[in-house]
Amino acid sequence: MQRAVELHCQGRVLRGMEHIPDGPGERWPWLVLLHSFGATKVETHRLYVRLSRRLQQRGVASVRFDFSGSGESDGEFAEMTVSGGLAEAHAILDYVRSHPQADTARVSVAGFSLGGLVAGMLAGDRPGDVARLVLLAPAANLPELVREMAASAGMAQPPEVFDYEGDLLGRSFAEDALQLQPWQRSKPYQGPVLLVHGSADTRVPPAVTETYQAKVYGGRAQVVWVDGADHTFNRHVWQEQVIAAVVEFVAPQMKEETP
Repeated sequence: MQRAVELHCQGRVLRGMEHIPDGPGERWPWLVLLHSFGATKVETHRLYVRLSRRLQQRGVASVRFDFSGSGESDGEFAEMTVSGGLAEAHAILDYVRSHPQADTARVSVAGFSLGGLVAGMLAGDRPGDVARLVLLAPAANLPELVREMAASAGMAQPPEVFDYEGDLLGRSFAEDALQLQPWQRSKPYQGPVLLVHGSADTRVPPAVTETYQAKVYGGRAQVVWVDGADHTFNRHVWQEQVIAAVVEFVAPQMKEETP
């Protein structure tokens, strides 16, 4: 079953889509999907739609919301901050954990790029509520990107609203990003982790994932390198490798843990 859902968070309506396997009354493992900067709950190349449907076939439910200011959710993109997205991610996790068809012991979280940055911090904030964690090219280098953005534009301080690659962003986004401590915030999570990254990613260098493995998650992290892939996996074969890696990480273990 695939259906549209809504979530009220901080005075705004977040609009999403949930996918639930057949079997009324059953409690399923779930995967929360957090999208990337400038994307929506569909994700680039419809990656999240395809992943959700593949998981549904394997007995795993999923939900994917638009962050506020993105897609069909309330709010303006210029008002978006990472901290705001993290607050919304907490609300989304609460939504799933209170869902009548959710097995609360088997709720996992996945995020892509900016969504991966948020997912890591969410799991660090609530290590007991996240069964498994998937980070796809997680943008933990965002503070450095913001500094480079300001330097290239010759700005000592961003204006109240500025144009970034066709999207209007607020100064609050930059100020918030510079205060982030993604490594420290993510470290409390002690569960299994899957890191997936394109080897030719220039937006979020592979060194970011290497740092997650070496300094944050250690031997609990499995790393899958997609050979030759860029940041958004702009070939179908790369996308299929990402989907297969996530499904194999989430679905088999979920089945084994079923009483």
